[in-house]
Amino acid sequence: MQEKNYSMKEAMLFSQRVAQLSKALWKSVEKDWQQWIKPYDLNINEHHILWIAYHLNGASISDVAKFGVMHVSTAFNFSKKLEERNLLKFSKKENDKRNTYIQITPQGEEILLNLMETYEPDKFSVFSGAIPIRQLYGKFPEMIEMMAVIRNIYGEDFMEIFERSFSNIDSQFVVEEGKITKKKIEKQVETV
Repeated sequence: MQEKNYSMKEAMLFSQRVAQLSKALWKSVEKDWQQWIKPYDLNINEHHILWIAYHLNGASISDVAKFGVMHVSTAFNFSKKLEERNLLKFSKKENDKRNTYIQITPQGEEILLNLMETYEPDKFSVFSGAIPIRQLYGKFPEMIEMMAVIRNIYGEDFMEIFERSFSNIDSQFVVEEGKITKKKIEKQVETV
C-alpha cells in the first residue's frame, strides 16, 4: 500500500478550494458564454459541439461526449438539434456502422467563424479579472498546473484535443481590424 504524504485535512481543504473556486469561476464563465452565443440562438452545449466538430473535422458522438465533458445522450440530443438547423450533418462510416459521426456544415462553420469575429474580450469577466495580473507580471495566469490536474482526470486524449483546438486557432486565424478572422487560403494556379 502506498504511503500518503499528505494529511486528511490538507486533502479536504484542497478539494474544497478547487470545488468552490471552480463553481465561482464556472458561474462567471457560463454567464459570459451564454451572452456571447445568444444572438445565434445557441446554448453552451450546442456551441461546444460545433467547436469540437470544427476542430476534430468529423467526430463520433462518443468523441463529442468525451471532449465536451457531457453524457453521450446529451451530446447526441444537442447534435440532433444542430442537425435540424442544418449546422451539423450525421453520418455512418462504411467500416464502423455502430458509431454515429458528425460533421460541421458550411452554415455551422459560418456561425462559428462569426462568433469568433464578434468576440469582445472586455465582455468576459474572467478575462477582465485576469487583466490586473497581466499588467503586473506581463502575462496571463499560467494554466499548466490546472492542465496537469485535468490530464490526470481525463487522460492524454482529452488534452491532445484541447491543445489541438487552440493550435488550430493560432495557425488558421488572424486578427484584422480588431476581429478574429479565418486566414484566407490563396488558390494556387498551376501553369502547364
